Order: sequence, then structure tokens, then C-alpha cells
Amino acid sequence: MKNVIFYTNQFFGQIGGEDKAYTEPQFHEGPVGNANAFTEKLEDAQIIATIICGDNYYVENMDKVKAFIKEKLEDLNFDLLIAGPAFNAGRFGIACGDVCSFIKKEFNIEAITGLYEENPAVEMYKKDIYILKVAKSAAGIRKAVPLMAGFANKLLKGEKPGSPKEEQYYAKGKRINVFKEKNGAQRALDMLVKRLKNEPFETELEISLYEKVEPAPPLKDLSKAKIALCTTGGIVPFGNPDHIPAATAKIYRMYDISGKEGLKEGEFESVHAGYDPVYANKDPNRVAPLDALRSLEREGVIGSVYKYFTVTTGNSTSVADATRMGTEIAQRLLDDGVDGVILTST
Repeated sequence: MKNVIFYTNQFFGQIGGEDKAYTEPQFHEGPVGNANAFTEKLEDAQIIATIICGDNYYVENMDKVKAFIKEKLEDLNFDLLIAGPAFNAGRFGIACGDVCSFIKKEFNIEAITGLYEENPAVEMYKKDIYILKVAKSAAGIRKAVPLMAGFANKLLKGEKPGSPKEEQYYAKGKRINVFKEKNGAQRALDMLVKRLKNEPFETELEISLYEKVEPAPPLKDLSKAKIALCTTGGIVPFGNPDHIPAATAKIYRMYDISGKEGLKEGEFESVHAGYDPVYANKDPNRVAPLDALRSLEREGVIGSVYKYFTVTTGNSTSVADATRMGTEIAQRLLDDGVDGVILTST
């Protein structure tokens, strides 16, 4: 019987939601929370322990959490770690990727997780660990669990994993020799003929395509520049009159801030679902620093502050929607003679 360690966050560990995101790491014997979904899918293997940690606590205290994990696991005999799945949750995804990478390096034991393709942790950790391709939200957990468990079973049995396409994990950037009946020239010609005939074919070497964005030239004279304030931190007028979503936003809004020296508590608030809004609600300038821009304006460091403040929530927003909104916002700012933008996140 193989032994598996499971890692999850405060939500899937059934401790609480965003209000419990600073939960310190906990160690529990046996499966807890969503670890139970894996127990029946694992073959000749058992989950002997579950580690739970709040998303905020992990990303702000990585070294402490890893020291805790090392202390709890160094005397245990285990064969694999499963983390998540974290879907498109950014902080949870980074925690899963980081703990998997740590386990592999520290204990020389395989560790796997499941992430959506746009989760930032994919690019951060895919070269080091196996990351299975899962849906964008937890609604896809019914497909994610058997996919991850099936891959875990293969690793636990000592079987060699197939290609990224076969196993549905993100390519790790490693080339592996594979023997074929035909040589490369013959296979290339076969693909060319199929392409000329409009027949389906599958390339053996996918070329990564990246959008090239030329950096804007520096401002010639900041003291005469009109600067706009934009944020993906979800700072909106109190009550969120335009109903900007807390996550997966497809809209943005521009609010008149002419005459305002800063964003006051009670007049503005955060609707972002990806971080604890307490401190942002207490002082919205912490996320959208209008007060600092006004100070620079008075000192003559910048020429002026653009009269509209632009806001959306970047939490789980798709690349396509972000690109569309960014293009629209940029055109509006250009039309209004804006010279530069301060874009804040969370």
C-alpha cells in the first residue's frame, strides 16, 4: 500500500472562506476536506495526512510554511503528494505549485497538482512538476479528481508517463527521444501532403507563439504630463452602483475624481474577491493611490491627474476579456490626451 500526502487550502479544507485566508498551516492525519474525493480513486494507495493552509498565509509566509511541512513530514514514509486542484485561483495555485516543487526537491518524491491554463502558477512551476490541466472553476472538480487520481496511480505504480497530450499535463519543456518506423524527413513529408490535401495531421514539434509588445517610450517631461490612475483592484464607489463583478470581470468603469484629494473610507470600497478587503476599505488609497498622485501634482512632479479613475477586477479575468478592456481603455485615454498611466493591482 502506497502512502500519499494531500495539500489543500482553507476553503477546500472546510475551515472557511476568504475570512479564513490567514489560517496558519495545520496537519491532520488521514484525508480531510476535498482529499476525501480522491480516496476511492486511488488504487492500492491511501492518504495518510492532509496539510491545510490559508491562501494569504502561504503566499506571505512561504518559508515558514515549508519549514512546518518539512518538520511534519520528515519522519513519515510517503510516496507522493497531491495538491489542490486550484483551478484558476491565483494564490491557491501558487501555494500548490510551491509546495509541490518543495516536496520534489526536499524529499525527492513526485508531487502533482491541477491548474487552469491561465493560472499564473502554471508558468511559474510547470518545468519542475506535473501540473494537470483542469477547468477554470471548482465546478469542474468531478473531472479534475479522476484525471489527477489516474495520473497519480500511474506514478505510484512506477509507470512512465505518456506525452503531455495523452496525460493532459502542461508540457515541461523537455524533449524526449522516441523511436518511429519512419525517419523525420519521411514523417515531415507525410504531414506536408496531409496539409496540402486539407487532411488532419498532428505536428511533432509545436512552436510557441508569443505576442510581442513594444514598450512605450519614456515620457519626455513628467512635469507636464497628464497621468491617469487605473486599477484591477476592484475599488469602486460605495455600494458598487455599476455591479462590477468580484471575479471574472468582463466590464470596467471610469469614475470622475476631479476635485478629490483622495479616495475616502465610506465613499469607496473594494469588491475584489481575491484578497481580504478590510484594509482596502479602511483606506482605498492603499490600492488606488489617488492621494499620492495629488501630492505629486501639487509638488509639480507631474503635470496633472486625469479626471477619470478607471477600475475593474483582475481576479480570474480571462486573457481575452483583459485584452479587450485594455484596448478600449487605452484608446479612451489616448483620445483624452493622457500621457501616462499608473496601473495598480492588489
